[in-house]
Amino acid sequence: MRTAKVERKTKETDIKVMLNLEGKGKYTIDTSIPFLDHMLSLMCKHGLFDMTIKAKGDIEVDYHHTVEDVGIVLGKAVKQAIGDMKGISRFGGASVPMDEALASVMLDISGRPYLVYKVELPKKSKIKTFDPDLIEDFLQAFVSNSGITLHVASPYGRNIHHIIEAVFKALGRALRQAVAIDPKVKGVLSTKGRL
Repeated sequence: MRTAKVERKTKETDIKVMLNLEGKGKYTIDTSIPFLDHMLSLMCKHGLFDMTIKAKGDIEVDYHHTVEDVGIVLGKAVKQAIGDMKGISRFGGASVPMDEALASVMLDISGRPYLVYKVELPKKSKIKTFDPDLIEDFLQAFVSNSGITLHVASPYGRNIHHIIEAVFKALGRALRQAVAIDPKVKGVLSTKGRL
């Protein structure tokens, strides 16, 4: 079982993540930010990961610290659960429609963190009290701590919720492909001999 348990506590946040890459899509997520909980639940369900996240943060100030720090801890958990990267497929990709919106996610578990985020939101407005710009901050923290190269694009969409939902579903599916064990891969999938 490829699992991880990561905890991080600062003056601004207290976050615990448990992750099982060999799961069935079961999750218990409580970040005190309902929209983020919803998006992470989608990622788990479509990635078939089992995950528990408990996060407390200074949300009375802003959501930023909690959103970014959940990205940090989740990135560390993914990296820990993958382990030595031997036998993984390494690359993953998915395009997911959500009604009128479309999102594509391509990733490489390369050990080289990099984020390309080409998601044009149709208007600058919040989803209830959630600022959708925080999704890019979450993903930047996630890639920086997981060592993943991640390309996210949404070429069109009218509804902000739909666009972001498609992104998280695609992220779950792409990550599931990339972490999958391929019996043909001996060692790591790199001509360098390491990732």
